[in-house]
Amino acid sequence: MRFFFSAEAACVKLAAMLALNILLIGILLALSGCSTGQVSRGGTLLYGFNQYQSDLQRAGNMPSNWPARQQAAGEFKTLVNALLGASPELSRLVDLDLRKREFLITLRETNVRPERVKEMQEELAQMDEEIAALKPVIKTQLSAYRLSEDPDAVDGVATLGLLGIALDGFSAGRSRGGDSPSTKVGQYVVTDLGGFATVRTGTGYFFRCNMFGNLDDGAGLRCEPGK
Repeated sequence: MRFFFSAEAACVKLAAMLALNILLIGILLALSGCSTGQVSRGGTLLYGFNQYQSDLQRAGNMPSNWPARQQAAGEFKTLVNALLGASPELSRLVDLDLRKREFLITLRETNVRPERVKEMQEELAQMDEEIAALKPVIKTQLSAYRLSEDPDAVDGVATLGLLGIALDGFSAGRSRGGDSPSTKVGQYVVTDLGGFATVRTGTGYFFRCNMFGNLDDGAGLRCEPGK
């Protein structure tokens, strides 16, 4: 009798473990949304953030290249308006970033009178203060938008997290280095590793996310369970 009881208990335990594994697999599939990824408003906005930075790098730091930098800022603001509607705060952030860049280029590349240098440095400090004040406001606004088809899916979580990281680094005046930037979105931790991003759940599972698409057809994040 003891043998049959032990065997029956073992079978019940095995069945419970199998059911738990099936449930965990189902949760992982649900969290991952669709492994093929979907074009989203948030993904396209994130692509636009990255494109704006790339366009400014290509424009270089010569004072004479200011039209190219203005064009990059104008195109990014047009994209923001198309995706989110009028956003005075985000438009103001881009304007401040552009003005700050032109000030820094002028100070570095041209001969400026000492008294004007002092004035420009004071204005730069004021710009930094306004930029810092705008960022949390814009983050709150972005969290209110439906940036992806399913905001609770991993690609939606990754999109919101990466947009927050992009905002934190926007016009920060420092190069990428040291620890990879990360942020919390609910119970998830989103980390920007440059070429890709990761999302770690509260239970220790993680996903690897890659950007796909373009500005013409839209962009999104494709997230798959990590190994």
